[in-house]
Amino acid sequence: MKFHDLVSGFIRLHILHHAAEREIYGQWMIEELSRHGYRLSPGTLYPMLHAMERKGYLISRVQRNGRTARKLYRATALGRKGLATAKLRVREFTGEAMTR
Repeated sequence: MKFHDLVSGFIRLHILHHAAEREIYGQWMIEELSRHGYRLSPGTLYPMLHAMERKGYLISRVQRNGRTARKLYRATALGRKGLATAKLRVREFTGEAMTR
């Protein structure tokens, strides 16, 4: 993805936003992000989800349906707090950036 280093933070915030609303899973998140113009492969998204879980922003559980299993993620209290802080910073930035 072009400018990946600049937009990767927005991708993480998007993940946290949805994970704070409900449980999410990787393929759904890839499809959701693509609706917003982000093109992520599983090889990019899943390491991002795992890193966010290691840092304490997400927690996961495995949902089994017969032989298939799906890993579901949701935001932790730390993830929700980080999201709230990031929203304030984004509002501040957009307010400044859009007036110039």
